[in-house]
Amino acid sequence: MTAVAGNLRAIRGMLAAVCMFAVMDTCMKLLAAGFPAMQVAALRALCSLPLVCVWMAWRGALRSVLRVRWPLQLLRAALGIVTLGLFVYGVKALSLATAYSIFFVGPILIVAMSVFMLGERVDAARWGAIGAGLLGVLVVLRPSGTGFLTLGGLAVLVSAACYALSAISARVLARTDRGEHMVFWVLLLMAAGAGALAAPGWVAIEARHLPLLAALALSGFLGQVAITVAFSHGEASVVAPFEYTALAAAIAIDWLLWHTLPDGATLLGAAIIIGSGLFLIRHESIRARPDPA
Repeated sequence: MTAVAGNLRAIRGMLAAVCMFAVMDTCMKLLAAGFPAMQVAALRALCSLPLVCVWMAWRGALRSVLRVRWPLQLLRAALGIVTLGLFVYGVKALSLATAYSIFFVGPILIVAMSVFMLGERVDAARWGAIGAGLLGVLVVLRPSGTGFLTLGGLAVLVSAACYALSAISARVLARTDRGEHMVFWVLLLMAAGAGALAAPGWVAIEARHLPLLAALALSGFLGQVAITVAFSHGEASVVAPFEYTALAAAIAIDWLLWHTLPDGATLLGAAIIIGSGLFLIRHESIRARPDPA
């Protein structure tokens, strides 16, 4: 597979992941109203594990499940626990659109880290589109930085930094480890770590929570598979900006479930962010075309 073809496959994977994670984040926000943030993080990992095991068996990946790079797998799990726990804490207090807007610092950090840690090269067109996406985030946040100086906003900001490090480590792991193993171990280790941290204040689960947990399991599983494919097959600096499209999903969910309508600045910022993503899709599609004979 050529680099350009890999990037296009990665972009499709990221767009699928964005849709699934929007559903997952909605489930976590609803659960956070009655459960501690770390317990929600543990439940997110635990619920998806049975589906991951079935998927691994279908892919024939169970026999080699122990042949992984343990230091990086443990690092990803630790980063995942911090990322998810802080994000749940933040999204409990913030609207999905606000939380996503702050979390969009993550893709910018991924781009910077990919240059220095992975040696990837970012051309002028991509830098321009990424800069436009960042401008859109600033429009959503307002020049005063509303949302950053709250505990919820700071939690989401640290979560985004940990997520960026996790994405870079996934790119490195993909050179030696199977994608199925990456998904399995990050969820299993996150479930164990977050579960241990949540155990002292664990809240009993009732029958009314089961449909929400089922939706969390399915969306979390599909999203994890899609994002692993995205960062395994494409350059991090190309894939990361497409997470900006999650803002549109967050705005829709906020309105449907909580009747929170974004103001003009939020809509303008969303338009800029989505426009930058569409430009990158166009840019990669042109590069993918064969040269005329």
